[in-house]
Amino acid sequence: MTELEQGANTFVIRPNYQHRFRVSVVRECIREILRENLSGVQYDPEETQSLTQTLAESIKHRVKGLGLDDRYKLLVHVMIGEQRGQGVKMTSRCFWDSDTDGCAKEVYINDSMVCVAAVFGVYYY
Repeated sequence: MTELEQGANTFVIRPNYQHRFRVSVVRECIREILRENLSGVQYDPEETQSLTQTLAESIKHRVKGLGLDDRYKLLVHVMIGEQRGQGVKMTSRCFWDSDTDGCAKEVYINDSMVCVAAVFGVYYY
């Protein structure tokens, strides 16, 4: 009898190479969505909440369509602020497996707003 027939553990704990979180590909998706949705848009504090939600959903939908392994959990964070020449620092900390997990981020700036979008892909074992 083979190991599979004997009931050996067949649980896969790593995604196949072609289904991994690829930072450069995800970053390009974020860049495209930000350009498509924010080009020519002026900062309006009344519209910011719905705009950030729309961007986050669009990014999440597009990244899921990249063919990532189904076990990836995606966290999408979008921040929009008024552009007045000020500096902004943004940090995040996560405990993850550097072999499977990843983070892609992109910044979009125009005359009236700055937008930072980050996607965290965490592989669920």
